[in-house]
Amino acid sequence: MSPTYPFSETDGLTLDPTYERLRRDEPVSRVTYPYGGEGWLVTTYDETKFVLGDPRFSRARTVGQDVPRMQPLIAPGGSILTHDGADHSRMRRLVSKAFTVRRVEELRPRAQQITDELLDHLGNPGDLVEGFSMPFPVTVICELLGVPFEDRDDFRRWSNQVLATVGGYTPEEAMHGMMNLHAYFTDLVAKRRANPTDDLMGALVAARDNDDRLSEEELVRFGITLLVAGHETTANMIANSVVALLDHPDELTSLRENPEKLPNAVEELLRYIPLGSGAGFTRIATADVQVGNALVKEGDAVLVVVSSANRDAAAYAHADELDLDREVGQHLQFGHGIHFCLGSQLARMELQVALGTLVRRMPGLRLAEPVEFRRGSLVRGPVKLVVAH
Repeated sequence: MSPTYPFSETDGLTLDPTYERLRRDEPVSRVTYPYGGEGWLVTTYDETKFVLGDPRFSRARTVGQDVPRMQPLIAPGGSILTHDGADHSRMRRLVSKAFTVRRVEELRPRAQQITDELLDHLGNPGDLVEGFSMPFPVTVICELLGVPFEDRDDFRRWSNQVLATVGGYTPEEAMHGMMNLHAYFTDLVAKRRANPTDDLMGALVAARDNDDRLSEEELVRFGITLLVAGHETTANMIANSVVALLDHPDELTSLRENPEKLPNAVEELLRYIPLGSGAGFTRIATADVQVGNALVKEGDAVLVVVSSANRDAAAYAHADELDLDREVGQHLQFGHGIHFCLGSQLARMELQVALGTLVRRMPGLRLAEPVEFRRGSLVRGPVKLVVAH
């Protein structure tokens, strides 16, 4: 019987030491996942990059299937996350114009305004999660999509259900969250059809590439994907970055004294911080493929652990250390290959604005209470982060 995965419950930003042993001794290993049975687990940088970039590992083959996976929800179809090949290229071509570097930079002044307004109202001490790191990206993504900000409590609850793992919500609750999000965006798409707008959902409803356009289901699924990913990951990454910097006071001081280091510091934080609580999306091998030490057979499930890959000593010297002066190169926090995160430029901009402003405005930033991290979710992050400044 293969070992049960995950190997232990997540503990803040600490990686289970089993990953280091596997990277050294068995980079591609068999494990039993919380749902769907046995599959392969990939823990090293080179093998992770290989799996993410090789078209023989299919996300589309997981749709509607009880495959080995981390979360109770079975992958639904119609999402850019579950398309391969030509279908994925078509969807990405239609939506990628919204996420160019130029379009994202046009959002930077508004992101800065939102940041300043939220920090103006943050208590001292104050909870950085509820007061800043969560509402900041929620406001940005709501304005970008054209989703009413006053609905945020509903879609945060539904998002938490969708992102649940073992110990979080039940499979029924996870499905309930997805159904509510689906109904919400079905209604939003219908409203954009009836009354066109210039927000992102309005633009996607109108988007055409010759005679090609997104189907209703693809529009709904893309809205869900962008809303969930666009606030949960960035919100937790901001809070996790603050925790990591406070755990490394010399690095925090260096960043404060050398603000020009901020873009590279964000990349190193993205590499260093294990944002996911375990392995990511399942892929199914469409042929027999040699991956590192293992022959993966056609039909086998393969999951990669980006957090482990980014800590691989073969890719990064002193990989378990946070070094804001490191030449980071290509970390894998945003993935690799055709499913490389569409919102990576938006996330980078938000992190630069958020962390740069916090470091500048709060020279005395420190923890006012011990940090408590959430459990039972695909995404790591503090439940509360009470800081004084």
